[in-house]
Amino acid sequence: MNLDTLLLGVADGVSYAGLLFLMSLGLTLIFGVLGVLNIAHGSLYAFGGYTAASMTSFLLRHDLASTPMLFVVLLIAAVVVGVVMGLVLEVGLLRYFQKKDPVLQLLVTFAAFVIFEDLQKLIWGTSPYSAGELVTRLGTIEVFNVTYTTYQVVVIPCIALISYLGLNFFLKKTSLGKQTVAVTHHREVATALGINAKKIATLVFVMGAMFGALGGALAVPVSSLSPGIGAEMIVVSFTVVATAGLGQVTGALITSLMIGLARSMAVYVAPEFEVAMPYIIMLGVLLLRPNGLFTVAQARRI
Repeated sequence: MNLDTLLLGVADGVSYAGLLFLMSLGLTLIFGVLGVLNIAHGSLYAFGGYTAASMTSFLLRHDLASTPMLFVVLLIAAVVVGVVMGLVLEVGLLRYFQKKDPVLQLLVTFAAFVIFEDLQKLIWGTSPYSAGELVTRLGTIEVFNVTYTTYQVVVIPCIALISYLGLNFFLKKTSLGKQTVAVTHHREVATALGINAKKIATLVFVMGAMFGALGGALAVPVSSLSPGIGAEMIVVSFTVVATAGLGQVTGALITSLMIGLARSMAVYVAPEFEVAMPYIIMLGVLLLRPNGLFTVAQARRI
């Protein structure tokens, strides 16, 4: 592998890792606070992408598509999908199963995922959707005589990093964030101290939903969306969360980068292993650390 190929692999890996991290960030955030593995999170990714593609197409048809507007539309799509679907899932569904068996919660989110998959086909059909105009307008940059698209190597990684730093700031520096951490550690004690756990759960779920939808919205300019993309992304996201450890935000960032780079390098070195790389990494980690790479052992509660 020469230097140009190596640089291309790193660029592709970092871009893919950014999208994967946003998806995994929402998933691990929701689990950390609510204790629910939300299979319907894959639908948030798909709806975010399809909504962004539809809004972009509308702007292009009506000659309203300035470059800043195309970028803002991606963010708006993520917020709208995250708020609407997040509230539907948490307030309208999961709240009624909060104290039920975790297996039942898992089945409920799976049922929601199946319904959303059919709803997605009903709204957008089965044809692929894409919106590459923003990538074209942002142009390319050259590093060591290798040309990359600015969108993939600058925009996506920067948004992923900003999301990570913003979430950390929220959790550590704001009142609501500190309440969220308290609920994560012990919901009953936090409630006894006067924290509205239901409000925190709804807030966190909507935030997590927006991160998932943002991943889909950012993906649509560089890839085509088709039925089944939600299932594909939720499976890969589960490998990130399982490898990092459930509820590990920083771990999800590092693991997403590991998987993104490994999968990208496999394309150039051993293409037959590309799809399998996330699962090979997960298997290797879980054999050595069954609770995840970044999980810290906790003392037993008496």
